[in-house]
Amino acid sequence: MLPRSSGVSAAMTIASIRVYRDLLDGNRRWAEATRALLRARGWTLVNMIGAPGSGKTALLEALARALPDRRTWAVIEGDCATTRDAERLRAAGLTASQILTGDGCHLTAATVHQALCDLPFAPRTLVLVENVGNLVCPASCDLGEDAKIAVLSVTEGEDKPLKYPILFRVARAVVLSKTDLLPHLRFSLDRCRAALRQVNAAAPVFELSAKTGAGVPAFADWLCAAPPAGT
Repeated sequence: MLPRSSGVSAAMTIASIRVYRDLLDGNRRWAEATRALLRARGWTLVNMIGAPGSGKTALLEALARALPDRRTWAVIEGDCATTRDAERLRAAGLTASQILTGDGCHLTAATVHQALCDLPFAPRTLVLVENVGNLVCPASCDLGEDAKIAVLSVTEGEDKPLKYPILFRVARAVVLSKTDLLPHLRFSLDRCRAALRQVNAAAPVFELSAKTGAGVPAFADWLCAAPPAGT
């Protein structure tokens, strides 16, 4: 009970209690709408997440060379500013749209849903989202995707799966990029593989170089064959 001297009645105290709605509720609704859209169109949505400079755009350019005519696919680019990455991918012959987040550190389900609705329809389309360069925030934001893929460059250090475990724990697959630089780096593939197994032993790891093309066909095959999550 409140002291009599406080001058605050029990009724006033009860009236001051407020219940706040989950701030992520709106994003969840958009993610569910996206899942319904993907099912209706027969599309697959893959969310690529990695640090700035991890080689995500170069990997998409390499996939454009490895995936011609095997499946209709498109790219949704996420960046804080500029349309440079989307322009690079269009020059490679891909259908690419750009989402600019301003000061936002990751894409949201609402913006990705709108970008999906604006893409030309074709059955069995594979849509790859290149999220804003960030190892933390995008990993926790549901876009309604079928799978998240972690992209880790050998220039970043083999301990990143242990330092940023959320992304690598939820990843359906891991791409270890820029392997052509290994002779010039103090990077241990064995330690990196051990760190990945410690966080997520089930995810396949694709060691590749977008520059030389080594390992890219195996990753392209996995993208074309992997069923949506939950199937």
